[in-house]
Formats: sequence, structure tokens, C-alpha cells
Amino acid sequence: MIYVDADACPVKPEILKVAERHGLEVTFVANSGLRPSRDPMIHNVIVSNAFDAADNWIAERAGAGDVVVTADVPLAVRCVATGAFVSGPTGRVFDETNIGMASAMRDLGAHLRETGESKGYNAAFSPKDRSRFLETFDRLCRRAKSLAAEAGGQP
Repeated sequence: MIYVDADACPVKPEILKVAERHGLEVTFVANSGLRPSRDPMIHNVIVSNAFDAADNWIAERAGAGDVVVTADVPLAVRCVATGAFVSGPTGRVFDETNIGMASAMRDLGAHLRETGESKGYNAAFSPKDRSRFLETFDRLCRRAKSLAAEAGGQP
């Protein structure tokens, strides 16, 4: 299963393309604004506007061998802890080897913004980011399918 933190996710078309190629189900989770699909492999979940509602929904369901797409580091921390494969929309992989540093850097950035030391501007999403995401996401989907096959389950 693929879970997508869909609010402001810039790579939804890429997720659908790769998921279809691998025969994996996709669940988009957002507070609003999801385009309906007739494809039985695509699920849309609209959650409340409560703080972290989408993150909580995903974290409660994602487990070992699932793939999660999110730019939210705290959600990535929770999903990595369950054994999920996690990628940001720029193709950045979050795993047990780097999630601690990613979390620390996020906290440092928040502190610097709060104290005025940093304006907190994010780089624009680029074609290079999209390409890197496609490569990373395809690799994670193959790993998820391989893990499911080893366990004797369906992808």
C-alpha cells in the first residue's frame, strides 16, 4: 500500500504512474481538495481540518513494507518507526540511518525561524526534484513488492 500526505503534494501524477506500473494501491490523505478517481486502486481519504489529522491517519495505518510519501518530517519519523519506506516529494529517502538527523535539522530550522535568524524560505520545486522523486519512488515500490513477496503476501 502507498500512503500519500496529499495536501500540497507536487508529485501526485508521478505517484499514480509508478503505482500503476507496479500494481500497488494508493491512498491519498488530505484535509480537502482531492480529485475523485474511478480506479479501484486509488483511494481518497478526506480528514478533518484538525492539526495533524492527515498525519495521524497515515501514521496509524502505515506499517512495515508500506510506502509513504510526505514532506512532513515528524510524520516520516513515525512511519520509519513502523518499518515503512518513506520518501519526500523531492526524492529524499527517510530511513533509520538518517531520520534522527532529519528530525534534528527540522527542529533547528524551526528554532532559527522563531528567533529571526532565518527567513525559512524553501527552494522552488524543480524538474530535477521531480526526476529524483521518480527514481526514488520506483525503487521504494520495488522494495515494498519484494518484501511482500518474501512474506508470501500480495504487494
